[in-house]
Amino acid sequence: MTAADSARPELAPGLSEAEFVRWYWLKDELVTFARRLGIRATGSKEVLAARIVAALAGREFAEPAAPRRAATAQLTGALSSATVIPVGQRSSQVVRAWMAEQIGPGFHFDAEMRAFFSQADGTKTMQDAVNHWHETRGGGPKAIDQQFEYNRFTRAWHEAHPDGSRDDLLEAWRQYRRRPIDERGRA
Repeated sequence: MTAADSARPELAPGLSEAEFVRWYWLKDELVTFARRLGIRATGSKEVLAARIVAALAGREFAEPAAPRRAATAQLTGALSSATVIPVGQRSSQVVRAWMAEQIGPGFHFDAEMRAFFSQADGTKTMQDAVNHWHETRGGGPKAIDQQFEYNRFTRAWHEAHPDGSRDDLLEAWRQYRRRPIDERGRA
């Protein structure tokens, strides 16, 4: 590949599907491009990119089915360790406040806690939630989902440059984003 082959292309209707997927795009860029293509510009970054790929390839895009949440009662008011978590309980401010009272200011809804509440089946209590919090701490860094590329890059960069500055990190991220995906393994 020559340097000219690796120049980041402009997001334009004639862009090939293959060239589009070679590059990292910000969600704002994808939204603007989708509007330019005359397709829906909503949804997650992954869905938006898939919709654009289909449009560039001249294929129909099957919209993912929106998850249907049944209207369920949510926890309100005073909670106790014996309070049963209802099916469909969200990560609400009421729940957050109670959990922070029990655990301390370090409590936050991370992936493990969001999953615990979203999978509640009406048999777990708030004490079970506290226990789950403690059971899921200290296992080292958790895997970062694929869609959070910046977070994965940041973690890897800090591991390789423990004394690096924020400015150095941001410059490394800009350089990383400027390269196509298939050339990122090469320095």
